[in-house]
Amino acid sequence: MSDTHAATAARTRDGTRHGFIVPIGGAEEKIGDSRILSRFVELCGGSAADIVVIPTASELDDTGSRYEEIFSRLGAREVRALPFKVRDDCERPDWLEALEAADGIFMTGGNQLRLSTILGGTKVALAIREASARGAHVGGTSAGAGFMSEHMIACGGEGLLPRAGLVTMAPGLGLTNRVVVDHHFAERARLGRLMTALGMNPFAVGLGLDEDTAAFIGPDDVLEVVGSGSVT
Repeated sequence: MSDTHAATAARTRDGTRHGFIVPIGGAEEKIGDSRILSRFVELCGGSAADIVVIPTASELDDTGSRYEEIFSRLGAREVRALPFKVRDDCERPDWLEALEAADGIFMTGGNQLRLSTILGGTKVALAIREASARGAHVGGTSAGAGFMSEHMIACGGEGLLPRAGLVTMAPGLGLTNRVVVDHHFAERARLGRLMTALGMNPFAVGLGLDEDTAAFIGPDDVLEVVGSGSVT
């Protein structure tokens, strides 16, 4: 599926074209054509791409290495996982240098509160925002997608109707303040919690991402949908 719609990602003050912001609804296809991840590699430069994977949201030790294998199979020149596990890890000069040199940065799924508590307010969070501002592309799946915006859905219940107390918000990465992202959207009946989140942040646009579905938000303020599902 592919479609386009006007959307706004973060702009830099000096007018530099920022990179794509690519939230994915989770459970993206990793075998076969892997349309979403293949598109991300192509966007980052294909056979010349240098991609950094941040598996912080996941508690599984092999998440980083799994995405290293996937992106390498899809043709990226260099892929490196940076397993930030505690806030002190965010001070490592070699890992910060890797972020500064990356063509693409990808945040895996898991628990978005692990991302906000470990990375939030650190040099790593700043480095990711600066990388996006200079033109690097930042993707995230599931929890990694939810963390990308300034206003992050931390947790919430299911259902189609909004209601008070249905959602808990927390500070996100801040790549954009114009959208609030939710993931596993149709599969987990999250329309109500996204609408509740928008009631708390009425200036924002809500993006509900189905599984195996991504929104490629470009510097020209156009959103393209790639994958097997829909974006609400």
